[in-house]
Amino acid sequence: MEQQVFGGEAPVARPKRQVWEAIKCGILGKCPRCGEGRLFQSFVKTVDECEVCGEQIHHHRADDLPAYLVVLVVGHIVVGAFMAIEAVSTMSMWSHLAIWVPLTIISSLVLLRPCKGAVVGLQWALYMHGFGDEEERLETHPELQ
Repeated sequence: MEQQVFGGEAPVARPKRQVWEAIKCGILGKCPRCGEGRLFQSFVKTVDECEVCGEQIHHHRADDLPAYLVVLVVGHIVVGAFMAIEAVSTMSMWSHLAIWVPLTIISSLVLLRPCKGAVVGLQWALYMHGFGDEEERLETHPELQ
């Protein structure tokens, strides 16, 4: 099935990309297009382009979404676990700090890179932010033209 893009003179048909496959490749740190090349050149800095297929990746707009998703997931798990442990035990505050602070930091760092890869893969699959082979267009208000 093909998607149609409107915004120029005529609609452009383009092939539908596999969303879940692209997200899976992103989670694994691989190029969402070919699944072979590296997606990251450092911890969360993406490569400019895939060394295998040449897909341009530098223009992605993951911005803060990966961090928000990590905070959402880690926050729910850690706060829920903390409240459960607090309800059934009499641990001191220092014991709680010794457990929950490192657990929160480590789990946040472990989840950040896969989460950013998933967001970049999703953007690629949905032709978002320059992944559609057309220039990014800024809509202007009709009264300002």
